Amino acid sequence: MHECNELIAKIEAGERLGQKEGEALYALDLLTLGRLASRIREAKYGRKSYFNVNRHINPTNVCKDICKFCAYSASRKNPNQYTLSHEEILAIADEAVAKGAREVHIVSAHNPDAGLDWYLGAFRRIKELHPELHVKALTAAEVNFLAESNGLSYDEMIDLMIDSGVDSMPGGGAEIFDEEVRDYICKGKVSSRQWLDIHRKWHERGRQSNATMLFGHVESRAHRIDHMLRLRKLQDETGGFNAFIPLVYQRENNFLRVEEFPTAQEILKTYAVARILLDNIPHIKAYWATSTIGLALLAQEFGADDLDGTIQKESIQSAAGAASAQGMELDEFVSLIKNSGFIPVERDSLYNELVVYA
Repeated sequence: MHECNELIAKIEAGERLGQKEGEALYALDLLTLGRLASRIREAKYGRKSYFNVNRHINPTNVCKDICKFCAYSASRKNPNQYTLSHEEILAIADEAVAKGAREVHIVSAHNPDAGLDWYLGAFRRIKELHPELHVKALTAAEVNFLAESNGLSYDEMIDLMIDSGVDSMPGGGAEIFDEEVRDYICKGKVSSRQWLDIHRKWHERGRQSNATMLFGHVESRAHRIDHMLRLRKLQDETGGFNAFIPLVYQRENNFLRVEEFPTAQEILKTYAVARILLDNIPHIKAYWATSTIGLALLAQEFGADDLDGTIQKESIQSAAGAASAQGMELDEFVSLIKNSGFIPVERDSLYNELVVYA
């Protein structure tokens, strides 16, 4: 009890916590942890909850890697494999803009046959037709794959991305940074060091990105804390992360044998721990595509201040069982946030406020 009181006192004094203290946060009861995280959230944003009107585009599911947790990727022998043409991608972008989207979030598999120009050419053509549309594209895992398969350095690859119209990077591919865990769940994929190095180089160019953590599978709480602290360290150096996104592992249609899944309490505690530990990353996002919309709304009381967006259509998480395939209508999204006792704020991709639904 004395140790818990000391930990609470440190948090209330705004002191930075380390690995062991981060692990100890999970020992606090749910409501105490939520109260501490909520105080930090409300000091920053009051009762505002951010979202954007966005469209996810997943242009190919053909992948050279076989991650055990992934239900989206397809081998070249899979009868359900696909690769969209630029014309098909542009048609989706056109439809998204017509429905009010301000951002396209473009991530997909590591297709060894598509070619660099297929990836970058899609961004260029979208920007030519819709220069006002924010292109968030290519996870660090995709950057690593494209750089390695085309004999490019990370610097060269990042410069090509910027020249092709990429405005910001999503946070995918981080999974869990512990290399033993990575070796088990995504062997051969971008390493933790490489992931961090790619984001560091992106930030050095004055660009912003997000960061994720996939949890609720074979990792321990200690692994989660280590992951967050590595992100906090890079953020101290660059200041380039907009948001941290804890992604809840989706259990269906994959090869990762997990018997015990995180409870709602464990998920909410992880959001709260993230808000307390990551004192230098502005936003904590409860990505409703993995947490469910109900739990994401509840996470607003546990430190989360962002719910991602309307999405319109999503293929990666829904392939593993998430209820996000068709996104959500704007009016419904706004109503849900209001009914949960928060103020919906439509933002752009860099968190500039556009519309406050008072």
